[in-house]
Amino acid sequence: MSLQHYLQLSLTAGLGPVLIRRLIEHAGSPENACNLKSSDLRLIEGIGQAKAHSIHQSLQAASSDAALHLQKAHDLGVRILPLDDPEYPPLLKAIQDPPAVLFMLGSLQPRDLNAIAIVGSRRCSYYGREQAERFAALLASAGFTVVSGGARGIDSAAHRGSFQHPQGRTIAIFGSGLDITYPPENEPLFKQIAQRGAILSEFPFGTPPSPENFPRRNRVVSGLSRGVFVIEADIRSGALITARLANEDHGRPVFALPGRVDNPTSAGTHQLIRDGAILVTCLDDLLAGLHPFPDSVREPSLFPPPDPASSAPPPQSIPLPLTDRQRLILQHLDQSPTSVDQLIDRTNLDASAILQDLTFLSLKALIKRTDGQTYARSQP
Repeated sequence: MSLQHYLQLSLTAGLGPVLIRRLIEHAGSPENACNLKSSDLRLIEGIGQAKAHSIHQSLQAASSDAALHLQKAHDLGVRILPLDDPEYPPLLKAIQDPPAVLFMLGSLQPRDLNAIAIVGSRRCSYYGREQAERFAALLASAGFTVVSGGARGIDSAAHRGSFQHPQGRTIAIFGSGLDITYPPENEPLFKQIAQRGAILSEFPFGTPPSPENFPRRNRVVSGLSRGVFVIEADIRSGALITARLANEDHGRPVFALPGRVDNPTSAGTHQLIRDGAILVTCLDDLLAGLHPFPDSVREPSLFPPPDPASSAPPPQSIPLPLTDRQRLILQHLDQSPTSVDQLIDRTNLDASAILQDLTFLSLKALIKRTDGQTYARSQP
């Protein structure tokens, strides 16, 4: 029943993600939160006496709206993920104000935890569109999921670029309800994305693509991603909002591609670089600038619980996602230095595959380079 109650809370006028969380913490569960009286609502920080009555009325009316949304989701093939769903994206869940529910076309996979956002101007140059496609293809070939906002320009180019790799995945975040295609000319692209990734929105069915929706959309783009890469943006671009959210609110690295000095759509990216964003000229710049996964999204279930009778230290938890090849490499590494040649002998993998996965394992803080081409497992 938590789905219906989370949906009811999300459809209540006057409640946003932060207030919904406070209601649930106060009441003990989403179901109890939906049954709070006006006198209870007055006690919650951010509501008070002035708003309590109107929120209570809207909360009751939202019960029937939730039932209608559940039926429409079924009819459209849309899945609704509440905040407590095991498939709710863990990086997004870790931000201060994650959406109470996500409407989804397509599907999410564990590998989507390894996602990078590519954002930029709707009115981009040919160079910007070309670079967005190129870097999206490079990220897809390296096993990353490309996240963007589905808009014209850089966003659309990034989504298309991810498809250049046979196993490429991409996620589009709507600033409208999933029953409204915006921009309309991207309908064929969105069908592809739903088949090879996911389309997500926190907005209820019927919500138009109003300008005030896009800053909220941008925080989801950043929250889903390990880093935000700005390709082209002028000084007033919404892509800079995404970059600010990533840096200031989410603790995610911000990357920027330099452009022509006489192109206004490069002014925002150049400002980001002056302010400390990581300048990107190649894929390695992106990989080197990523942070390790936060502890909140590590997966301890990959190891059995420690034996209480054993004096050995517990093994280090491994963050998602790990491929079979990466697990094999970890099995043949210990805390003493091991060379790449030794790993080739032990695993029967070729050098290029091992070097690629050593890079990812280093980014996940599971291994460290000790000297030249020798590696060791990190201390637990």
